[in-house]
Amino acid sequence: MPLRQPALPRHDARAEAVNTGRAPILATLRVAETGSTNADLLAWAREAAPGTALEPRLLVADRQTAGRGRRGRSWHGAPGASLTFSLAWPVAGTDLSGLSLAVGVALADAIDPRPASALHVGLKWPNDLWLVGDDEAGRKLGGVLIETAPFGSGRVAVVGVGINVLEQRVDGAASGVAWLREIDSGATPDRLLEQLVPALVDALHTFEQSGFAAFLPRFAARDLLRGKTVRCGADGGTRIEGSAAGVSASGELLVRTAGGIERIVSGEVSVRLGEAGAQRPTPARAPC
Repeated sequence: MPLRQPALPRHDARAEAVNTGRAPILATLRVAETGSTNADLLAWAREAAPGTALEPRLLVADRQTAGRGRRGRSWHGAPGASLTFSLAWPVAGTDLSGLSLAVGVALADAIDPRPASALHVGLKWPNDLWLVGDDEAGRKLGGVLIETAPFGSGRVAVVGVGINVLEQRVDGAASGVAWLREIDSGATPDRLLEQLVPALVDALHTFEQSGFAAFLPRFAARDLLRGKTVRCGADGGTRIEGSAAGVSASGELLVRTAGGIERIVSGEVSVRLGEAGAQRPTPARAPC
């Protein structure tokens, strides 16, 4: 008897196949509305029967009513103006250090293959994609939220992605809001999905084989924090201030302080901008 594949949580909307532009390698589902694509795929993985052979699964939502960022924050995305999806990816190992950075690199390269152009996509450790230019500090374009669930001897990593595609405004967005149409006039959520999914799948294969070290030079080319004065609220309540000195081969933020290099695994980061030392908070967070 074949092993049963658990069903995704039910939605009111009709499921539709998603064309990824490649031969089918993913189980795909598209819904008009759901609470959170990450939450749905985590539930799917947790409800799988023991011994089930889970395959990668993609869930795209036109609208999320309870999209989440890091530390439980809300993710805001206008229906029809944003692309929001999650990809469940079974992993054999347990060390996922730097995975969110590797995903960010893959997404940025797929969206904007010319990082040296005047207006380009940069990466802000650990989860955010920003649109930056010579005359501005940058605005948030999108982000990544990775959550995991145990499964057998390994885990299922659920990679949530949210990208602003068309012009939109978000009240109270401290970092400002950017959208893809600013650098790609023909961008649509569906076209962007076809760009991103193959790039994301390739990146996950590479990460499984080589870890974040394989992405480090490409991250460095887009690193928005490097060389800037940063204040970090690390986990455990520790406050650290210094100069961002890149990231390690395992994805830690390196901060040069009077006492030497501090390694930040996760936490909140704000950046000091401008010669006057004005503070502009840029909390590290991401969607889905």
